[in-house]
This record gives sequence, C-alpha cells and structure tokens, in this order.
Amino acid sequence: MLNHFFKKQFRLSNSISFQNVFSKPFKKKNTLEISILGRFNLLGHPRLGLSIPRKNIKYAHNRNLIKRLIRETFRLLQYKLLSMDFIVIAKKNILFLTNNNIIDMLKSLWLNYHR
Repeated sequence: MLNHFFKKQFRLSNSISFQNVFSKPFKKKNTLEISILGRFNLLGHPRLGLSIPRKNIKYAHNRNLIKRLIRETFRLLQYKLLSMDFIVIAKKNILFLTNNNIIDMLKSLWLNYHR
C-alpha cells in the first residue's frame, strides 16, 4: 500500500530549485487558468513548487484554497508522475472556476507527466 503523504522531500523548498525550473523548463503545459512547468531531476521522485501571485489573486483565502487544491491533486498522483521538479503558476482566470473544475483541470494536466 502506498503512503500518499506530502512530505518535505516532495517540495521545492529553495530559490535555487525554483530558478532551475524557471530558467530551462523541459515541459510546459498551459491553460487560461494554470501553467505547469517541469524539469527532470535526479532524485527519483517528483517535487512541487507553487507560484500564486498576489497580483493575480488578491485575497489570501483564495490563494490558500488554490494551493490546497493543487497540493491535494499532486499528493494523490505523485507516485504516477515522472521524476521532475514542477512549478504550478495560477492565473487570474482561476477565480471563475469551481473547486471541482479546478481539480479536474489539474488532473488532466498531471496526465501529461505520467510515467
């Protein structure tokens, strides 16, 4: 049985890791609401970084909700994903979607990075 935890080892935690992905993303998937940048790593497991700009999403409770939804979809699918560093960037249009629509969109975007 797999443990579906979102431990510290599955997080992009420092600015060097973020810059590494931003500078030369290997794969990039976009929608009007979300972008996912990915770059291969040598760790043997995927890692997630979040970029939810205050400029795009004004209120903290909305930013936190979006972060929770992104983390949850990543947590459930992390064992099916390639060994990559991912950065998820939320755009302004995400506020017009319901939670179920956001989850469905994220699941379809994560399918592009399956093993």
